Amino acid sequence: MADRSAYIHLFNQLHPRFFENDYIRSIPDDHICEEMILDLKTFDPDAVKLSFPPETTFGFFEGDMDDLRRAVAEVDEGWVQYYNNPAHAFCAFLDGRVVSFCDVDEMGVCDFEGRQVKIGGPGCVGTVPAFRRRGIGLRMVQLATVILKERGFDYSFIHYTGVGPWYAKLGYETILRWNGKGFVD
Repeated sequence: MADRSAYIHLFNQLHPRFFENDYIRSIPDDHICEEMILDLKTFDPDAVKLSFPPETTFGFFEGDMDDLRRAVAEVDEGWVQYYNNPAHAFCAFLDGRVVSFCDVDEMGVCDFEGRQVKIGGPGCVGTVPAFRRRGIGLRMVQLATVILKERGFDYSFIHYTGVGPWYAKLGYETILRWNGKGFVD
């Protein structure tokens, strides 16, 4: 694992001037968010066996974007604006209905530990409340991470999460913690 300064440098490349945003500065001191990373060279999707309903299917969204946006709005209305490109919307489906979703984000090429690396990650990850706690969302993130690896990304990056232990089940590691004032500990 790299040192803290390398992760801060990576974060600042991915999210320049992040802590200057009013909506970030208004986050309370006791509300801690995490940044997480997974080295895709060492990621083995078969290392973690997940249980989820066998009738669940997964894939990139095809269909009426309003159907996807309705599912996203059930989780976080503020995320609807990010779901405009079905080619980036990886979903879990039950009976043809979107029950979980994430935006497979290509974040770019960054300087990290003295080399250029390609970074991507699942973002705006959510599961419709009626379908939570069934393993569907975690399996979806696992498959989205496989897609990033297959596409030649070096690292998968989780930005701005409050559910670090959930992602850690797949091997993601917390590299930075922050609140509205900046990085903590």
